[in-house]
Amino acid sequence: MQPILAVGLGEILWDVLPDTRMLGGAPANFAYHVNALGGAGVPVSRVGDDDLGREALSLLVRRRLNIDAVSLDPDHPTGTVDARVDADGVATYVFPDDVAWDFLALDQSALTLAARADAVCFGSLAQRAETSRRAIHRFLGAANKALKVFDINLRQDFYTPEILSASLDAADVLKINDTELGVVTSLFSLPPGERPALRALMARHHLDLAVLTRGGKGSLLLSPDAVSDLSGEPVEVVDTIGAGDAFTAALVLGHLQQWPLDRINRYAAKVAAHVCSQPGAMPEMPEALRLA
Repeated sequence: MQPILAVGLGEILWDVLPDTRMLGGAPANFAYHVNALGGAGVPVSRVGDDDLGREALSLLVRRRLNIDAVSLDPDHPTGTVDARVDADGVATYVFPDDVAWDFLALDQSALTLAARADAVCFGSLAQRAETSRRAIHRFLGAANKALKVFDINLRQDFYTPEILSASLDAADVLKINDTELGVVTSLFSLPPGERPALRALMARHHLDLAVLTRGGKGSLLLSPDAVSDLSGEPVEVVDTIGAGDAFTAALVLGHLQQWPLDRINRYAAKVAAHVCSQPGAMPEMPEALRLA
């Protein structure tokens, strides 16, 4: 049987920490974790035709990712982000403007990939620029058979109600964390409380699944006819970079195999906990967490 083909659509960038830099970007992290868990994860993105871009491509290849749909931009630099990790291992980010992934371009091979994909994960950050926003929605339109997952990923002020609403309309699944849910509840005047707010979004945008992560406090999955609400996995946190993307990758793989919500939730939490216990967004994945 062919592995599940899941695309991470959007930004590739370098997380620049005080003493090092690590390759990341939510879509690239998602693709890596799909691959590491036994699926076929593919990033669709853009990097600069510069030293950081070439280093990024080389590292993705070493991490066994297909880079055919990562294009080179001759005019804009590879994306970077200042990532700052607090005493609890929680990261915050500052993103420069006008970098390569703001100018995402799709060629025919990328559109062919869209038509083959079983799942596509996209967020709001890579839609901050009109060029990349148009490319993302064109890819989603070509991904006829794919499960479309909107991992909302709010960063700084790089989103508008219009961008969020259009993305929700394009999605089958919403992935959101508890801080982001507060922002979205205020933006869209949703009813108070986790479940009422998520149910309102599901009804308004015809979503099949809503997923809320609460860091160490567990995660909530809602479908039209089922609920899974589990406490978090105990873990000694090194940093949280990439943990949410790992959760999303495990979620997609479980959902496409039609697992019950509790099984999906438990598996995704274990995968995310492992990533929290390791430095960086793309650690090695233990064999016990890979799909059989």
